[in-house]
Amino acid sequence: MLRDPSLVPLSRQHQHALALCTLIERRRAGPEELERKTRDLYEVELRHHIDIEERILFPAIREGLAPAPLVEQLVAEHREMERLVAGLPQTLEQFAAALRSHIEREERDLFEDIQKRLPREVLDRLGRVIHAEVVRICLSRPAAEQ
Repeated sequence: MLRDPSLVPLSRQHQHALALCTLIERRRAGPEELERKTRDLYEVELRHHIDIEERILFPAIREGLAPAPLVEQLVAEHREMERLVAGLPQTLEQFAAALRSHIEREERDLFEDIQKRLPREVLDRLGRVIHAEVVRICLSRPAAEQ
């Protein structure tokens, strides 16, 4: 299914994260460089991505589609990924595997479901808020991080 425009900013960030997972899995760089790239992507993008999901997207899903056990599972996975990032470099491969699995679950299960079941006006509102948050975060970064 084509991704709803309201979710495209989050899907785009998923693509960046999956590219990192591929680098790690194929060992396309040395361990120090992979650790640096992982920490950089986490600090610059993933940390904010998780915040947007937990502060904006997940509450809307809970409100509109309660109960939402998948959302609770995804929040637990966020905590696990935070734990794995804190344990780098020893947890690099575990982090990549957890991140890939998490993204696939969000894209395949969560996003597909909410595109079908959330009302159009809710998706449109979410899209505006998510886009504004992504832009705000990008504009607040120092130029060296962009």
